[in-house]
Amino acid sequence: MRLPCLAALALAFGLSGCGTGSFGTPADGFAFPRLEQSYLPLHSRDWMLGTHDGASVVIAPGIAVTNAHNANMLEPKSVIGVVDGYDLLYFRTPGTAATPVASPLQGEDVIAYGQGTDGKLRVSRGVIRQFWPAAFGFVSDAGPGFSGGPVVDAKTGALLGITYGYKGGEAAQTRLLLAYNMAFVMDQLRAIQSRAAAQ
Repeated sequence: MRLPCLAALALAFGLSGCGTGSFGTPADGFAFPRLEQSYLPLHSRDWMLGTHDGASVVIAPGIAVTNAHNANMLEPKSVIGVVDGYDLLYFRTPGTAATPVASPLQGEDVIAYGQGTDGKLRVSRGVIRQFWPAAFGFVSDAGPGFSGGPVVDAKTGALLGITYGYKGGEAAQTRLLLAYNMAFVMDQLRAIQSRAAAQ
């Protein structure tokens, strides 16, 4: 999981690049049935660099979001748009089940979902510790494979954000994971839709 371009916010954290091995804990399934319906695993294989794994989630009927650096795992024709300066990409999907959203809170227990190198679901629990205008940080053991995946409230299952990067070495047992908050994610989707309608 990495962040190629997030302007000053990302530069301040020196986010790490993609690594090897799986992060988080193997998961048998989702703690919340609604999220299981809206979660979309991403996977690709190339001849030179091997396999790539990431995640995405449906946020509106027929529309999902992930990180822009996961574009190589998507059909180009499905892409609706990307957000300049931020690691967000929206794409069309047959899925229609969107998980209800909420605002993140300081000290809130969260669950992040992603994909392991074996292509199986991974989970990481954490606690929200920091905030920025468009994002929040939570302490957890997630890492590569969680890119673009959902972060949910551990008690209610409400969608709080979309993971995009982390601060801290991959060898560390815990690191500060960064996620765009859903207010920002939904505002950017509306902006993309408005520009498309105006053309």
